[in-house]
Amino acid sequence: MTWQEQQLPEEHPPVRSGKVGVLLVNLGTPEAPTAKAVKRYLGEFLSDKRVIEIPQIAWQPILRGIILNTRPAKSAEAYSKVWSDEGSPLAAITKAQAEAMQRAFGDAVQVDWAMRYGAPSIPDQLNALQESGCERILLAPLYPQYCAATTATVVDKVNEWLAAQRWQPSLRTLPPYHDDPLYIDALAADIDRQLGTLDFDPELLLMSFHGMPARTLQLGDPYHCHCQKTARLLEAKLARPGLRFRTSFQSRFGPAKWLEPATDAVLEEEARGGTKRLAIVAPGFSADCLETLEELAIQGREQFTDAGGEQFAALSCLNTSDAGLAMLEALLKRECAGWI
Repeated sequence: MTWQEQQLPEEHPPVRSGKVGVLLVNLGTPEAPTAKAVKRYLGEFLSDKRVIEIPQIAWQPILRGIILNTRPAKSAEAYSKVWSDEGSPLAAITKAQAEAMQRAFGDAVQVDWAMRYGAPSIPDQLNALQESGCERILLAPLYPQYCAATTATVVDKVNEWLAAQRWQPSLRTLPPYHDDPLYIDALAADIDRQLGTLDFDPELLLMSFHGMPARTLQLGDPYHCHCQKTARLLEAKLARPGLRFRTSFQSRFGPAKWLEPATDAVLEEEARGGTKRLAIVAPGFSADCLETLEELAIQGREQFTDAGGEQFAALSCLNTSDAGLAMLEALLKRECAGWI
């Protein structure tokens, strides 16, 4: 049943209960563009058994002995290129999304945000929601396409927190929304808007999704299928006959085979094959971050133009666009049905 106004005896101590909470969760970010902060962040991120599916007895010596002593400085340099006065773009945008949802819901719901790795942490934010009286919480991992290394690890962390609670709140989880008409419509509307602002007509729209090891597909992870379905639906919804579409996967890491084709390889292949005008978009990211602002917008431009391309545009994620916020509000309100 929905919450009723409390009827407490006159001398009953104050009770904080009966509220509904929403927790938006994104991947994570270092707290500063420094090697020290990046090392701390990567140490947590790359120690997650769902992210690196190698036995820890073999992986931890590699991580601690090599990767965390070589990669943080390079990653910190990349972060410094996209850092702003508000800090990490991913954190700033996720915070802004939560604030917008709080305005949309009003007093009916308490909305907050967390990072799976880094700060603010999921346990800290769940503690704050519970302490403010939230007995029902909607967990909203902001990953349209389900993957064990993203959505599942958020749920893992929440379950870890739940296991330590004597009084557990009721919990719902936002399902993957890779093929939800709300999401496809929002993507199409915002991409169409951005294409209309360009000073050139792209020949190709490259839809770049975050990569995963190829073996995850063989192990039964639906991520690759979700990405391909999003791409098909988006192409159909945009309905631009003169525009070619391709799908690729970015952010390869380590020597293992990853999902293909790789974004950097496609950019070079297209340029060398005669494509002069290209736009790239990252439909799997709910907010711009290092992977979109540095890897695609900066490195991607260099890869394309160095190989012979001429005009390049990296489109923004949904972020806090009108279409993106309207979609997020509709998804969250649908999942809160019966609670508010």
